[in-house]
Amino acid sequence: MAALTLQPQLMVGSPWGDFALIDSGHGRKLERYGPHRFIRPEPQAMWAPALADWQADGEFVPGSDEDGGGRWQFDRPVSREGWPLAWNEVRFTASCTPFRHLGFFPDMAPVWDWMGSQLDGRDDAATLNLFGYTGVGTLALSRFGPVTHVDASKKSVAQARANAALSGMDARPVRWIVDDAAKFTAREVRRGRRYDGIILDPPKFGRGPEGEVWRLEESLPGLIADCAKLLDENSRFLFLTVYAVRMSSLAIGGLLAEALAHLPGTIEHGDLGIAEEGAEEGPGGRVLPTAIFARWRNTP
Repeated sequence: MAALTLQPQLMVGSPWGDFALIDSGHGRKLERYGPHRFIRPEPQAMWAPALADWQADGEFVPGSDEDGGGRWQFDRPVSREGWPLAWNEVRFTASCTPFRHLGFFPDMAPVWDWMGSQLDGRDDAATLNLFGYTGVGTLALSRFGPVTHVDASKKSVAQARANAALSGMDARPVRWIVDDAAKFTAREVRRGRRYDGIILDPPKFGRGPEGEVWRLEESLPGLIADCAKLLDENSRFLFLTVYAVRMSSLAIGGLLAEALAHLPGTIEHGDLGIAEEGAEEGPGGRVLPTAIFARWRNTP
């Protein structure tokens, strides 16, 4: 049976050509996205900023309540239609969304690398991306075989398909599906489908295309149980990320350990984070935590 590793691990993303975490502190972060710099709220940046002056093209000013909200304020021109960025061979459009995000999650870069390492040498691996958003992870997986991309937002799936075209990957074997992730996964179980890898990045709260309600603490166990039925002893991985909840990585690691007890391999858990620009140059470099994760990998 899959063994749960109790010691937490870190998966830390580093700056790359089109992205960097420049500085953080006092509940905010300063980031570079291609030619632009932005300031966004970051409650986990509890320390003081390292830089005295933050020059940015725009800032997201949060709402006054805990339920989110807020608006962008711009000091310099920023295209409302977005601008192109790249991560390795994947090209995609970044934009200032109403939800404070920029159209992708840069802290997922080490996850995309990790998934690739689990599928190294394969070109026929069938993978499933639930809550696939704008498809950067899907396109990263598509080099290893067919991918099923599922998201409840028609707009997000349309953006994912546009990113595939921008990357020159629109001919790759990707199924683009607008659906409720839990309902789709349950149907895949009834169809007897299997996958070599599954990645899921569920929100704290959400609604499906037909008004289905998703609440993480209530809905996640059932979804993980169904995901486990889509994996077998020849599958390679399952990767789960969770944002913005009062929950330990050990809790979701334990959830995977229960659901995947019938499979071999190892279950690990810990934090995702992003290293500030220049952190690799000395021991004082800071890492900003962004999410918790749990992952199952099948030991070769």
